[in-house]
Amino acid sequence: MKQLTACLFLVVLLSACAGNQKKVTVLSKGAADVNTDAKTIVATDGSGHEEKTVTVSGDKVVFKLQSPAGDASVELKENGYYIINVKNDTIIGSYVPYNAPKQTQDVISQDVLKQRIDSLNQLIENKNVSAANRNFYILPNTAVRISDNLDAIVVTPYHQMRSIEKTGDKDPEVYRFYSIKEMRENIAKLQALTVPDKK
Repeated sequence: MKQLTACLFLVVLLSACAGNQKKVTVLSKGAADVNTDAKTIVATDGSGHEEKTVTVSGDKVVFKLQSPAGDASVELKENGYYIINVKNDTIIGSYVPYNAPKQTQDVISQDVLKQRIDSLNQLIENKNVSAANRNFYILPNTAVRISDNLDAIVVTPYHQMRSIEKTGDKDPEVYRFYSIKEMRENIAKLQALTVPDKK
């Protein structure tokens, strides 16, 4: 009877832990040591972009951070998908509506181009940024919950992914992130495509 009670307790405990899942992608410059047992993330100022994705469970998970930006701690309260930035640089990004791969290129009007440039400028200035808008401005040594969907797809800075194939009948939930430097370069490229207003 004691064994049966112990087994039932273990099943209930594991079920409770399974219900408190948090998926975490850690963005760093150079390698970062992510210890899910000790709940620590140690990053040095290395070279190149690195990322690690781990899953942790618990009602409230607190990671202690050591990074080029200093020491800090981040608290992951709700279940879902998180980004932790231990780079010495701000990361920005947003939800990207799924589009099936196209065989032809769309032509974008000047008005639409200017709206995109304005929207991206607001993003790098941390304006109109909110979880409700599904856009994100992630300072160094901070964590942001981007979705309650653990199967969301996160495209991190410096990746050149252009399309994602749909599997099944459900559209993928995709979030695209850039370093602030990358985003400024993208804005400059878009601005080069604008035609000056005729006066």
